[in-house]
Amino acid sequence: MSDGATDTHRLAAAERFIWLTARVLEQRRFEYLFGAGTAERVAAALEPYRCSDGGFGYALDPDMRGPVSQPLGAHAALSVLGEIGRCTPEHAAGIVDQLVSITGADGGVPVVDPSLRDQPHPPFMPVEDEPLSELLSTALLAGELHRNSFEHPWLPGATEFCWRRIDALTETHPYEAHAAVAFLDHVPDRDRAVAAAARLGELVREQRIVALDPANPERSHLMPGYAPGEWHFAHDYAPRPDGVARSWFSDEEIAVSLDALAAAQQDDGGWQIRWRRWAPGTELESRPRVTIDVLRTLRAYGC
Repeated sequence: MSDGATDTHRLAAAERFIWLTARVLEQRRFEYLFGAGTAERVAAALEPYRCSDGGFGYALDPDMRGPVSQPLGAHAALSVLGEIGRCTPEHAAGIVDQLVSITGADGGVPVVDPSLRDQPHPPFMPVEDEPLSELLSTALLAGELHRNSFEHPWLPGATEFCWRRIDALTETHPYEAHAAVAFLDHVPDRDRAVAAAARLGELVREQRIVALDPANPERSHLMPGYAPGEWHFAHDYAPRPDGVARSWFSDEEIAVSLDALAAAQQDDGGWQIRWRRWAPGTELESRPRVTIDVLRTLRAYGC
């Protein structure tokens, strides 16, 4: 944890990093979250990433390159709209309408839609002709819609898909677990969500896919195919103290994790990505997004 002077210095260094490196969208988000920015300016900066079918692409999620709508692009757009209080039918219905066109009979959506095939895409996200529905993408999207009390015919089927997949989990991986938490944090059935989260937390700890000792992360399990250093820490699973994953960790484990997170600020004022750097632009465009996420987590915990 840190004192007020450290907090001020951290934010000032991050602000300089944002102005030096970030896209207009992240600059506007930073202004809105930490300054005097407006929702209108954030929304205006988001709009150029919209595709003709109502979805979002154009590397809104920096790993999803090209002018094609993708589920992770939809999630990124819904998250920004939720952040500024505009995840409403007026502003977001077109995004969810587009999801309907790629939803499977089981109610879920894939992580990668085949339209990405002819665009640059990361080697860790293969493009398949008939991709399967995934908990990762569906839970992120459904969780964001539930967080904003957004009603749409797509949501009930997606919600049931997520429940089935979460209830059936016997093993998982960090990104899937993060997505499940995002869903469980906001789905209306709170008793069921709390019970499911407790089971998921036990699974995460049993599989050792959380680095509880940031000074020695190699004591945890690094998933096959992950980049060197692509560890996941307590604060990654529990980015807010009011989330369902907070109960997975002791006060000491959270405090150690947050101290390590604050200390990971780079000399340029930003935070680094931990996943694989497969193209120069993806790292450059992702670091400001990561930096904003880190600042929000530290602020949520009063650090």
